[in-house]
Amino acid sequence: MKPEQDDYTRYRIEKAEEAYEVAVLLIANQKWNAAINRLYYAVYYAVSGLLAKSEIETKTHAGVKTQFLLHFVKTGRIEMRLGKLYSDLFDWRQKGDYGDFFDFEEEEVVPLLEPTRALINAILKEVGKGA
Repeated sequence: MKPEQDDYTRYRIEKAEEAYEVAVLLIANQKWNAAINRLYYAVYYAVSGLLAKSEIETKTHAGVKTQFLLHFVKTGRIEMRLGKLYSDLFDWRQKGDYGDFFDFEEEEVVPLLEPTRALINAILKEVGKGA
């Protein structure tokens, strides 16, 4: 891996942790749509770092999702349920950010905290393996 890829991976993991922390604060303040956005970005940043470490290039959010599912979920390196969570967060973030007259509710958002943390942790484990 090139040094700049290592720096990029580290940067993206830091951004993932920050976005997750902000999601926790938003949930505590009952900002459900914004929390979904931050949960999605927490995972997106972590996945982006993992793909960079694996020298897999992408240009779009959809490309990140596709490459992650192909190289890590379908191969069994990341659990299928966690891959589905990423896909769901991808869709929900779009709905929450761009859907008119749509608001998430507490009972939909709060249960996503633990699985999102589990997905980030699984990605951290893969990054630590040298992906």
